[in-house]
Amino acid sequence: LIEPDQKADDIVARAKREGMRSRAAYKLMEIDDKARFLREGARVVDLGAAPGGWSQIAAQRVGATEQGRVIAIDILAMEPVPGVDFIALDFLDRTAPDKLKDMIGGPADVVLSDMAAKATGHARTDHLKIMALVEAAAEFAREVLAPGGTFLAKVLQGGTEAALLASLKRDYKTVKHVKPPASRTDSAELYLLATGFRGASAAASQPAR
Repeated sequence: LIEPDQKADDIVARAKREGMRSRAAYKLMEIDDKARFLREGARVVDLGAAPGGWSQIAAQRVGATEQGRVIAIDILAMEPVPGVDFIALDFLDRTAPDKLKDMIGGPADVVLSDMAAKATGHARTDHLKIMALVEAAAEFAREVLAPGGTFLAKVLQGGTEAALLASLKRDYKTVKHVKPPASRTDSAELYLLATGFRGASAAASQPAR
């Protein structure tokens, strides 16, 4: 049995060896290996992208230097990733959603959010802060996704609020929590995967249950 810290260290070493920006790259890789939403030619928006691990995987899998497109945003600076258009801005800035929409220039196929709020050490406060980010990301996804699109966001265990889950289940065909093997076993992080977006007009016409 691999201890959690040893597993994390092994993944960090693998990331350095393979030129990945972060161990988070392997989390996205493992989720997509099963769900297969990062298709060749897809348009992807990566929220909370720095240092760029998810953008790297997305760019490789959608062919961002050719037909695909990856748009990324983070409050922190990020070294360029081939095929990725990056903007350094807080996603919660009121101008951010429109700037991202201008950058992508049409509907997106995938919205990714690995955004995390700075931890305070107070569990309830930290939970509320990350849920505010997830809700903002979900609202943005609702505005930009093409029908059939995918939304993937980091949440905390014990975590996803009933109202958010209800609205996602209204808007998407399938909604589930996933924990990829690259996540630390002792970590509270989970990922919320919503696939098969019904389309903004269809979603708006159905009241949340």
